[in-house]
Amino acid sequence: MSALLLTGASGGVGTATARELLARGYTVYAGVRDSARAPDGTRPVVLDVTDPASVEAAAAEIAEAENGLHAVINNAGVIVDGPLEAVPDAELRRQFAVNVFGPAAVTRAFLPLLRRGTGRVVNVSAASARTALPYMAPISASKAALESLSDALRVELAAWRIPVVVIEPGALDTPIFAKAAQARRSYPAGLYRDQLAKFDAAMAKQTFAPAERVARVIATAVSARRPRPRYVTGRDARMAALLSHLPIGLRDRLLVGALGL
Repeated sequence: MSALLLTGASGGVGTATARELLARGYTVYAGVRDSARAPDGTRPVVLDVTDPASVEAAAAEIAEAENGLHAVINNAGVIVDGPLEAVPDAELRRQFAVNVFGPAAVTRAFLPLLRRGTGRVVNVSAASARTALPYMAPISASKAALESLSDALRVELAAWRIPVVVIEPGALDTPIFAKAAQARRSYPAGLYRDQLAKFDAAMAKQTFAPAERVARVIATAVSARRPRPRYVTGRDARMAALLSHLPIGLRDRLLVGALGL
């Protein structure tokens, strides 16, 4: 039986992924800030990806129980959105602390276990990493940074045959999107009121996929003998990937039209 670490396991994609991996026979160490919220059947590990001491303690705890790991899945993440002019500095820093610095710290701390287990790194990104959306600059920028880290790390770890995989899901039916929208409405964004109303109306027409769909893709990346460097799942994610190849001016015009701006 193969063991792995899953960060952000306490809800949404994390919980769905934990269940999918358990069903496939994996031992899942669930990285959670509150052990009581770990999914049933997992092995809870208290882990705050923004706290270096917490990351190191989690790595030491798992190293006592396992000789190696099959995978580290960097799933923990937050969404900060809103007009960049209005996003509080603390929120922008929190976006990068969780989505970029957290996965980097976790990966560094667990690489010795991955080397011993001939494991892999799986980083959960977002469709906006390749095509940034207006009013979603923080989340788009953080996921773009995560993908750049992943691409560099993939080459750096090739000597040890440690695959580095990026998962690019589209919009998902999880609480994280509602939380982000609620937080954004507290920002002083009066100048952008009309544009944000149009943006919200356009986003409300989106089809939000169930978390279980991306969980199956993550499980595929974990179990594949030779995982692909990148998995894109969801119609909107595939569309974002396509838009990223268009001339910038044309891409901007298409976004303005699609969002009613």
